[in-house]
Amino acid sequence: FSLLQERLRYVLGLLLLLHSTDSFYVPGVAPINFHRNDPVEIKAVKLTSSRTQLPYEYYSLPFCQPSKITYKAENLGEVLRGDRIVNTPFQVSMNVEKKCEVLCNFPNKPVTLTVEESKLIAERIREDYYVHLIADNLPVATRLEFYSNRDEEEKKKEKDVQFEHGYRLGFMDGNKFYLHNHLSFILYYHREDVEESQEHTYRVVRFEVIPQSIKLEDLKADEKSMCTLPEATGSAPQEIDPTKENQLLFTYSVHWEESDIKWASRWDTYLTMSDVQIHWFSIINSVVVVFFLSGILSMIIIRTLRKDIANYNKEDDIEDTMEESGWKLVHGDVFRPPQYPMILSSLLGSGIQLFCMILIVIFVAMLGMLSPSSRGALMTTACFLFMFMGVFGGFFAGRLYRTLKGHRWKKGAFCTATLYPGVVFGICFVLNCFIWGKHSSGAVPFPTMVALLCMWFGISLPLVYLGYYFGFRKQPYDNPVRTNQIPRQIPEQRWYMNKFVGILMAGILPFGAMFIELFFIFSAIWENQFYYLFGFLFLVFIILVVSCSQISIVMVYFQLCAEDYRWWWRTFLVSGGSAFYVLIYAVFYFVNKLDIVEFIPSLLYFGYTALMVLSFWLLTGTIGFYAAYMFVRKIYAAVKID
Repeated sequence: FSLLQERLRYVLGLLLLLHSTDSFYVPGVAPINFHRNDPVEIKAVKLTSSRTQLPYEYYSLPFCQPSKITYKAENLGEVLRGDRIVNTPFQVSMNVEKKCEVLCNFPNKPVTLTVEESKLIAERIREDYYVHLIADNLPVATRLEFYSNRDEEEKKKEKDVQFEHGYRLGFMDGNKFYLHNHLSFILYYHREDVEESQEHTYRVVRFEVIPQSIKLEDLKADEKSMCTLPEATGSAPQEIDPTKENQLLFTYSVHWEESDIKWASRWDTYLTMSDVQIHWFSIINSVVVVFFLSGILSMIIIRTLRKDIANYNKEDDIEDTMEESGWKLVHGDVFRPPQYPMILSSLLGSGIQLFCMILIVIFVAMLGMLSPSSRGALMTTACFLFMFMGVFGGFFAGRLYRTLKGHRWKKGAFCTATLYPGVVFGICFVLNCFIWGKHSSGAVPFPTMVALLCMWFGISLPLVYLGYYFGFRKQPYDNPVRTNQIPRQIPEQRWYMNKFVGILMAGILPFGAMFIELFFIFSAIWENQFYYLFGFLFLVFIILVVSCSQISIVMVYFQLCAEDYRWWWRTFLVSGGSAFYVLIYAVFYFVNKLDIVEFIPSLLYFGYTALMVLSFWLLTGTIGFYAAYMFVRKIYAAVKID
C-alpha cells in the first residue's frame, strides 16, 4: 500500500510540474550544459522553399564541407519530412567570440563555382530557398524588425521584432542574383547558478543569424583564415552570374550574448514567430456559435421526437397515425442492409482507426510530449498509432459487417486492412516518384518505404484481422424492429432531399467550427511554420465531434420523415460534407496564400490535399454514421410497433 501511495505521489508531482511550467518540456528531456570553450556543434537540416515545396539536403549546393560528412540517425518522422541532419565545418565554441573567419580551409584561395553550380545556386535563389541550421537542437532564425505604428514620434520609440525560420540563401535585384556568403551568428546563453567553487555552466537559449552578401574583393583574408569585414556602407554584394564561373569566399563570425531566458522556455521565441495574432476571439466565437446552434438543434429534435413518439403510442389514434406520413411508417425497412455492406463496414473501420489515432495524438501533444523540439516525433507517433489502432478498426468493422448480414469475414477483414491504407500508399508512391525525379530530400528513401510496407503488412494487417475476428464473433448490434420481407416503395423526394444538397447543408456547421484552426495547420504544413496550438486543437476536435453528430442526426431524421429508409450510405456521405468545404478552402489557400507556379509543386499540394480531404471525410463520416445509428435505434425502440 505504501508503495502505491509513493507512486501516486510521484504521478501527482509530475502532473503539477507539467501544469506549472509554461514550457514544452516533459521532465526527462535533459538540457546540455556547456563550459567555456566547449565546442557547440552547428548542424544543417535542409533547404526549404514555400514556392516549390521541395526540400533539399544542405550539401546539394556547393557549400564548404567538413573533412568527414556524418549524417545523424533519424526517426521515421524526420525522414518523411525531408530532414537530413548533417555536420558542417563551422567551428563555434561556447562564449568565444570570432570577428571573421574563412570557412573553407585555404584562406588565400577563393572557392570557384563552376557554371553548373552557379546556375543551380541562381535557380535556388530565384525559387526563394531558405537554409535551416541547428545549434544544440535550436533552429536558426533571422530577426526582422519593423515599425508597427505609423506615427512619427512613436516610430523612434518601438520596433516590432519578428523571427523568420532559417535564413535566405540569397536575394535578387532586377535580374541579378546575390548569394549570402557571410553569416554573422548571434548565440544567446543562459548562465546557470552553480556553487562558488565550481566552473560556470552555460546553456544555449537562442540562435540567430544575420546573413550578408559581401564581394570577394571586399573580404580581406590572411593566411590564418582570418578576414576583415568592410564598412557597412562601402561594400558591394557578392553576385552569382549563372552564365560563367564565379569566385567567392564563405565566411562567418560568432557573437555571444547573455540572456535571461531560461532553458525551459527557449522555444517561446520560435513559437510566436508568425505575424498572426492567435485568433482567441474567433475561436471563442466559433465555440459559442456551435454550442448555441447545437443547443437549438437538440431542443427542436427532442421536442419534435417526444411529440412524434407520444402520437405514435396513443392507442386510440392508431388508424389516423397510419394514414399520416412520418418515420414510423418505414419501421419495417429502416434496418434493411444497404448495398455493398463490406465496403461500408471497411470504410467505417478505417474511420474508427483514424479517430482513435487523432484523438490520442492530439491529447498526447496537448500534454507537451510531442513538442517541435523533438523533431519528427508527431509524425512517427501518428504512423505507429495508426498501425496499432487497427485492432479497434477491425473490431467495429467486423461487428457492423455481421449486423448487416455479411458472411465472408476474411474478405471483409482484408478489405478493411487494405482499402484506405492502399489508396494512401498509392497516392504517396506516385507523388514520391515525382519528388525522386527532382532529387529532393523530401522523397522517401526506398528502405523507409519497405519499412512502412512491413509495418502495414506486419503490424496493421494482423491486428485488423484479430479485431475483425472478435468483432464478427460478437453478438451483432441489436436492432429494435424486424425488417419486412418485401421492401417498401419510396415516395418521390423533394429537391432539398438530394444527396449533394445534403452534403452542402451538413458541412457548414462542422467546417465553421474549425476553419480558423485549419489556417494554422495549413501554414504549418505549407509555409514551414511550427504548429503548437494543441490545446485549441483538442477543443476544436471535441466541437467537431459534437457538431458532426448533431448534424447527422438532424439529416437522418428529415430523411426518415420523408419515408426514405436508405440512410446507411447517405448518412456516411452527408456527415463527411465538411470535407468538401476543406477542399474548397485548400483551393482558396493555394490561390491566395501560396506563390506556387510550377507543375510538380502544384501536383504535390493537390495530391497531399486530396489525402487530407479523404481522411477528413472518413473521420467525420464515421462520427456522423455512429451518431445516426445510435439515434435510429433509440427512436425505434421508443415506439410501440404492432
